[in-house]
Amino acid sequence: MLLAGANSAYATLDVIDAQLVASESPRLAETVELANLSSMIGNILAGGIVRASAGVFDRAGPHKYQDLRAAVPKAENIEIKVALERNNPKGHLPKTGHYLTCRYVLGDKNGNYTVGERGDVIWIWEMRFGHLDAKHFNTSNTAGDSGKTAVVNKQGMAELKVVYFDPTYAPLGPRSRYELNLRQEALTTAPRRRRR
Repeated sequence: MLLAGANSAYATLDVIDAQLVASESPRLAETVELANLSSMIGNILAGGIVRASAGVFDRAGPHKYQDLRAAVPKAENIEIKVALERNNPKGHLPKTGHYLTCRYVLGDKNGNYTVGERGDVIWIWEMRFGHLDAKHFNTSNTAGDSGKTAVVNKQGMAELKVVYFDPTYAPLGPRSRYELNLRQEALTTAPRRRRR
């Protein structure tokens, strides 16, 4: 279901990019601010998972916690959080529940990515899933800041199980112990994507 949801998200992103390029506009990743892009990817991924779930999940609707609502008794509601590169996902408040996190990089249309450089095509490199409590977030409400934020902390990221990892797009060094651990934990089947 997760890989099918990611495939669906890729297909949607490719359609959007194709329409923008056809109208001589920049791709989506260059059209919107990065914070908004992460939110959009989360919404697109949620839609893909719902379609692939065969009725297990429904969408919660805009700005509602949690993104995926269980439509059958055996399932649980799930919140989706998305972040760029190695940033930890964040929200506004620390909320206990099930989380699917997704991290991505910006490469090129041919699937190439170089660590430290940003292109204009979205490539997912990691997804994690698990249950988080309030202690798994670092909160901030600094005056002059953009408002309350709750970032998944190191303990929280360790609590989440890696369910997808693509080393092609991982913004990590070639000898990173972190990457070696991810390789051992994660699914190895990558979503299929048409490259434009």
